[in-house]
Amino acid sequence: MIEPSILERVQSHVRDFARCTDSHLFTRAHGSMLADACGRQYIDFSSAAGALNYGHDNPLLMQMLRRRLKEEGCVPEPAIALARFADAIGGYLLRPRGWDYGVHYTGTTAAGAVEAALKIARRATGRHKVVSFTRCDSFRPDPRSTSVVWAACTGVGDTLFMPYDGSFGPDVDTMAYLERQLDMCRRSEEKPAAVVVETVLGEGGIDVLSWRWLRDLEALCRRHGMLLVMDETIVGCGRTGRFFSFEASGVRADMVAMSRSLSGFGLPMSVLLYRSDLPPVNYLPAVADERAGLALLTAEHVLEAYWADESFAVHVRRKERLVRDWLENLVQAYGHLGLGVRGRGLIQGLVTPPALGAATEIANKALAGGLVALTTGAHDEVLKVQPALTIDEDLLVQGLEVLDRSVAEVLESRT
Repeated sequence: MIEPSILERVQSHVRDFARCTDSHLFTRAHGSMLADACGRQYIDFSSAAGALNYGHDNPLLMQMLRRRLKEEGCVPEPAIALARFADAIGGYLLRPRGWDYGVHYTGTTAAGAVEAALKIARRATGRHKVVSFTRCDSFRPDPRSTSVVWAACTGVGDTLFMPYDGSFGPDVDTMAYLERQLDMCRRSEEKPAAVVVETVLGEGGIDVLSWRWLRDLEALCRRHGMLLVMDETIVGCGRTGRFFSFEASGVRADMVAMSRSLSGFGLPMSVLLYRSDLPPVNYLPAVADERAGLALLTAEHVLEAYWADESFAVHVRRKERLVRDWLENLVQAYGHLGLGVRGRGLIQGLVTPPALGAATEIANKALAGGLVALTTGAHDEVLKVQPALTIDEDLLVQGLEVLDRSVAEVLESRT
């Protein structure tokens, strides 16, 4: 058995997920249940930080994998697996939506998919800057002022971080703020090549943008010749109730970066969908090892098992309503403490005032009660509810009941 102290010696302190359960080490997992070395069972509301949208060792996917391996005798060659996966994306996702994208395998990391998108954008536009979005809690220039130029925006290299939807409060239009900055560029080549955006900041407090804001962003990109890149690496693959988190908005992205739960078993892989008239990147990551072939094979099975039609998405959205109603009832019960709820699909957050320091305490209480949930936000003020999309509704209710008791124990002691 691994000693908990090993984490302190060898595990990076940056990796909160590996440390969130304190001294608990889980030795077995199946579906939406975890077990520790003592045999105690825990309901999983973390989904391995979103890497396992379909639960641990999903039996349906495992059955499909065994059948395929038995039929073919081995893991298919990566090139063959990639061709099959691309066909599955076209058949199950793109053609039913009337979308025309090329499929580019970008390696094992989410960063690989985003980087490939930026290379395409820079090659297509001849520009270099890229806009990304943040809550900007530490970046608060006067949003009504036009004296702030690009150099004043926080950035790393050619990446410029601009205010996300609602960053300056509900009364300030952050899209108008961004357009003012663009209008101040004297030459076209000074403008960004692309804009990268997530519909839900899953690692940044579960902030959710509105469809109107996203449609305005698309229109802004068209006016200024920028390419729109949807970052689906965290909240894509069905997490928000549809396979693509942005599709309900009606927006057509120029490129879509996908990763995390693509493979179904947490095997690392990433893919970029790009508009077919854009120049492809002039490199292809190595797809030569067996792990890439296995990840692509299981990713094909995920699309076949869950996304061949709308039925699975309908089930996910029903569970979303259940979770949302439960959290909103908690907010109403403790309204005097300033709680809130935000999220979309099965990534929801119970928001607590940062000064209260309650979210971490609630997560610890929940863990003691048999529920694994993570916190997020700049001050860990948001308790994240992120169960597997495949979780049984009865088990989902059991987890919510544990969460309900944990909230009551923590907040009632505060009042």
